[in-house]
Amino acid sequence: MKKAASKAPAGGRQADLDALEALPDDRIDTSDIPEQTDWPGAVRGLFYRPVKQQITLWLDADVVAWFKRQAPGGRGYQTAIYRALRRHVERSETA
Repeated sequence: MKKAASKAPAGGRQADLDALEALPDDRIDTSDIPEQTDWPGAVRGLFYRPVKQQITLWLDADVVAWFKRQAPGGRGYQTAIYRALRRHVERSETA
């Protein structure tokens, strides 16, 4: 599902934003903004969303049943299969 387009700024702010966008970086005064050198609590890749590809995958029924039994209420078993595959890939890349 596509996200709705954001609304245009109100009150003539678009002209201000356009003027700021046209300004070269060396003309922007950042002297009143302290430099941030410490990032406590920062998490790398927090907003990273890898591109997914939908496929059809045939798995043995007993393997699917095992993952379903491990998942609470049988929900989330596909995510568990994905995580198992991801762990395998990551281990294989470091070997």
